[in-house]
Amino acid sequence: MEIIVSQEQGREAVAVVKVAGQLDSQTYLDLIAKTREIYEGGTRDILLDLEELEYVSSAGLISLHTVALIMSGEPANNARDGEKQKHVKLLNPRPEVYDILEMVGFANIFEIFTDKQKAVESF
Repeated sequence: MEIIVSQEQGREAVAVVKVAGQLDSQTYLDLIAKTREIYEGGTRDILLDLEELEYVSSAGLISLHTVALIMSGEPANNARDGEKQKHVKLLNPRPEVYDILEMVGFANIFEIFTDKQKAVESF
């Protein structure tokens, strides 16, 4: 898996984290570590660009949940049922990845965008 981080400026600074390859038991800790690094650096909003993510396993789903926890600044996810994540949004997941996100209910938790600029402006 490859992780590339760039910065975009909306109302707030947004870290755009491009995740390419496979997000699985071999790589999920890398995404968590990168998220902690971004949070500790002061950025509070992440746009996960999943356009080049080919596969996500259950461990990868755990990392997405952990990213949301880290970026919320809370030890437990404080989003209420039906409420979208405020600090983590997803961009361009491939259909096979989207199907997994939808199957486990993450499509209801994370806002998913197809337009990068609109995603950045949504924070």
